[in-house]
Amino acid sequence: MHRRILRLLVASVLTLGISSAAVVISGAPAYADGCFTWNRVLQVGSTGEDVRQLQIRVSGYPGYDATLTLDGAYGAATKAAVTRFQQAYGLAADGVAGTQTYGKLYELQDNDCTPINFAYAELNKCNSDWSGGAVSAAQAKANALVTMWKLQALRKALGNQTIQISSGFRSRACNSAVGGDAASRHLYGDAADMVGAPSLCTLVRQARYHGFREILGPGYVGHSDHAHVAHDPSRFWSASSCF
Repeated sequence: MHRRILRLLVASVLTLGISSAAVVISGAPAYADGCFTWNRVLQVGSTGEDVRQLQIRVSGYPGYDATLTLDGAYGAATKAAVTRFQQAYGLAADGVAGTQTYGKLYELQDNDCTPINFAYAELNKCNSDWSGGAVSAAQAKANALVTMWKLQALRKALGNQTIQISSGFRSRACNSAVGGDAASRHLYGDAADMVGAPSLCTLVRQARYHGFREILGPGYVGHSDHAHVAHDPSRFWSASSCF
């Protein structure tokens, strides 16, 4: 809690004035974050791991029926996602990632790189080491991180309403135990099932704007009691009771 309060104070200082912000951008990092610190302004044409880290955090802002490729190359799609992120948080929406954008990201992330409203434990109720799925444990955990940032964007779009996760990563054993499909995206760590409020139809309708290629909900067999989102390589949306 104290760390988050400190981040809020830092973010406020970062937005005090254009002239002071310019000094920070051209010199040292805006804030030494426990997860990842950006050291330069990023814009169209930038490449590198810092771009990829930014893309992970704005992956929930690709626009309707779109996804953002996490390739470390700052192109038009990344600029558009950054712009939507900036608009969502009331920042100057120029599509350039600088002091104000980083300040907001530092405010939103914990030291393990998860967004403040979600945690690895919520996305893995199966085991403690992310093993036994369809991909390596490291990849499953990395996939879950991207899912959490997309869920954070979904949560923001819904007025910061709490989103309850009932299931995330599953090993093959866990998936079999609950009768999951043999090809379930839960085995890859990139799926999340949501229950409770907001309504399931509200969740699946809004999810279409936040980078999920797989969206299942009421009206699709076996999904009358939860909403499901994932990163299926091909688009598969089915929730006939909702859209």
